[in-house]
Amino acid sequence: MGGGPANEHLLCLLPFPEPTEILNGLRKKFHNIDITYREVTYSASAEQRREETRKLPDGIWKDVTILYTLFSLPENPADAPHLNLVHLASAGSNQVQKHPIYTETDVTITTSSGVHGPQIAEWCVMTALVQSHKYNQLHDLQKEHKWGKTGGDDDYHKVRDMVGRRLGVLGYGSIGRQVGRVAKAMGMDVVAYTATPKDTPEKKKDQGFIVPGTGDVDGAVPTAWYSGLDKESRVHFLKQDIDWLIVSVPLTEQTTHFLSTDEFKALSQDGKKPAFITNIARGPIIDQPKLIEALKNKTLAGAALDVTDPEPLPEDSELWDLPNVTVTPHVSGVGSAYTERSFKILEENLVRREKGEKLFNVVRRGRGY
Repeated sequence: MGGGPANEHLLCLLPFPEPTEILNGLRKKFHNIDITYREVTYSASAEQRREETRKLPDGIWKDVTILYTLFSLPENPADAPHLNLVHLASAGSNQVQKHPIYTETDVTITTSSGVHGPQIAEWCVMTALVQSHKYNQLHDLQKEHKWGKTGGDDDYHKVRDMVGRRLGVLGYGSIGRQVGRVAKAMGMDVVAYTATPKDTPEKKKDQGFIVPGTGDVDGAVPTAWYSGLDKESRVHFLKQDIDWLIVSVPLTEQTTHFLSTDEFKALSQDGKKPAFITNIARGPIIDQPKLIEALKNKTLAGAALDVTDPEPLPEDSELWDLPNVTVTPHVSGVGSAYTERSFKILEENLVRREKGEKLFNVVRRGRGY
């Protein structure tokens, strides 16, 4: 495949060591693509990322046609005149949406959506069970070498399993589908929410990259589907007797503070049935001060947060010490298979690109994902 002299240049700017075996496999498969790999520093600071980009060798962009990156882009689109494909190592694209490559060009941008489902679903289940099975108390007892005793409102014997309970998936994409699949295996009922209606079998199918043996390819798991970006539709979904809500929508202008006081009240039936909420999407999707308020006044039963607003979460945030909250430092998507799976999407898209076929996970700038 791709025989003849090299006429493409793939530049990889990624914050992890060079995956030599994977790159050698690509070189053997695509003889017409030169591949350059540069390890860059992971930084939450946009200015630090720009500074690191400026330190790249002069002229590195001049013949690049394909860029694989997390957040490193040429400062000026004119610096990379031949660039026609950007593949992101992330599931979302919000980190590049203010860059001129995104706003001023029609360069195709693809994401690694689909690689995160297995590990994030495991994180979601793990953190939900930590709360429902009162594992933090049990862990503290172990550290203190105590067997524990029965009694009290927080008695760790008072456990309610997940069978017969309802999971609401706010954003039924690749991650939401895998969480739904696992939840159904645990005996839960699953209801799904999407931005646009999925009212035909074809629309319910997952058209993106799927890790084999995972997800919900045909959209067969949910017993009911809901849709709409307006508040009325959102609140209607949240009122469907949901016990556990997974937040897995992309961060866009429309989804910023998508969930606040009104939504928390709808979810928990005005506090009569406090629900548990899990956010593995982006911190600003939830109105964080209002979340803290709802957790403290028991409108919500608890929360598992792998993302916060801002990140890192300030040391003085109340979230750290709330007993019904689990906070982790944006790690639910990491795993030993991440790099391999993300490169697999790039590989599949390079094949499709040569054949003139539709690529996986193309970002539609109009909708923001």
